[in-house]
Amino acid sequence: MNRLCQWRSPMSTRNHRHHPRLPHRRRGIAKQYKDFRAKGTGLLAAFLAVLGPGLLAGLSDDDPAGIATYSKLGADHGYRLLWIIPVSTLLLVFFHVVAVQIGVASGKGFVGIIRERWGRGIGYLAVIGLLFANFGTICAEYAGISAAASLVGIPPWFSAPVAGVLIALVVVLGSFQRVEGVLLVISSTLALYILDGILAGPDWSQVARGSVVPSLPINQAGWMSLVATLGTTLAPWGLAFIQSYAVDKKIQVSDLGMEKVEVIIGSLLTGVIGMAIAVACAATLHPAKISVNEVHDVAVSLQPLAGKFATLLFGAGLLGASLLAAAVVPLATSYSIAEGIGAPASLHLDSNHFQLFYAVFIGLTVAAVSVVSLPGLPLIPLMYTSQVVNAVLLPLHVIALLLLAGNRQVMGEHYLGNKALAFGWVFLFLIVACVLALVVCWIAEPVSVPYLPDTPSRADNP
Repeated sequence: MNRLCQWRSPMSTRNHRHHPRLPHRRRGIAKQYKDFRAKGTGLLAAFLAVLGPGLLAGLSDDDPAGIATYSKLGADHGYRLLWIIPVSTLLLVFFHVVAVQIGVASGKGFVGIIRERWGRGIGYLAVIGLLFANFGTICAEYAGISAAASLVGIPPWFSAPVAGVLIALVVVLGSFQRVEGVLLVISSTLALYILDGILAGPDWSQVARGSVVPSLPINQAGWMSLVATLGTTLAPWGLAFIQSYAVDKKIQVSDLGMEKVEVIIGSLLTGVIGMAIAVACAATLHPAKISVNEVHDVAVSLQPLAGKFATLLFGAGLLGASLLAAAVVPLATSYSIAEGIGAPASLHLDSNHFQLFYAVFIGLTVAAVSVVSLPGLPLIPLMYTSQVVNAVLLPLHVIALLLLAGNRQVMGEHYLGNKALAFGWVFLFLIVACVLALVVCWIAEPVSVPYLPDTPSRADNP
């Protein structure tokens, strides 16, 4: 247990682990494949050995808040703003790879390395920022569970607490491997959204054009959708989770090449599923001028437009996405809080004795379930606003990642080169530009967010 709290320098880490002679960034993925073959390790076996961080962190971004955001993007703006999803996916690939590389090279999670590098004060600030951004997202996950359960008549006061208890039991009492296995099985349900996108019968030529030809928003609502989509795809909690989880899974530097492949696959699947949701709503809800006020509205509205099967797929996918993210986002927060105060942060901890890591997870779960169980809570505004908050806080997280990734003292041989860092700073500029554009729209058009004033509460949609 003491080893979990002890930081190892890159040099000591290299002595402890089996490392290649040359940094992976100069070896190339093809060379890594050749090494696996030379060792007699099958590529599939090598991939399965590192499976988890990229897939769970990526697909968790397609959570209820993400589904709500992608649905509004398609329903409100049709195919016009679809291009933000491929752009966000590109950024997701880059920064998830950077986060994993920092975790593997340093042996520390995001807040842990910040605390070690810049002191406790900055570490505490990072914890507060992530807690502030994450709690709204955790509430959104349980709101998604309630919305999915409401499709079959189960009330939120029952579905949210039951889900919270089941998730807490799996996470706290299960081993690392069992928890990971359950989450990976749940994540497979998100593939249902790809079928939903196909069943919607979209105009594929418009989908292709909207995906590759950027069109700027024409009003505040458009900029809000743009920034919210960026925030839901590239969430700060996801970056923190993938780094801490890779450390907890004990990914070694010798596995880094295959782990990058796993991260890229997870990120691309995230973008494909997000695109499928937006396309389904652009093809059905947008022409019918149906506004998305509740996730429940999306599922119900799809039935006359795309068939009952599409509604069932949407509801099943929503439930799977909600359960997955309801476990992952509190885990990300638990990692950050425990790392921030120097406590052990791992799913390998003995749950028979008090562990702050598990206590934080249970506390966040209870608080989120309590909030979501309140009657009359407007769910979509809660989900949607949490993604805007993520986008506003995202630049600070990205700046810290880039400073750490380019630091040889932290990264050793695996520091990010000048070209990669240049791409990172350009991507940061794009993120800041989107957020600033939204602020300018707010100043020029100081009105309430369009979807809020006439948004019915859950009490209006039994």
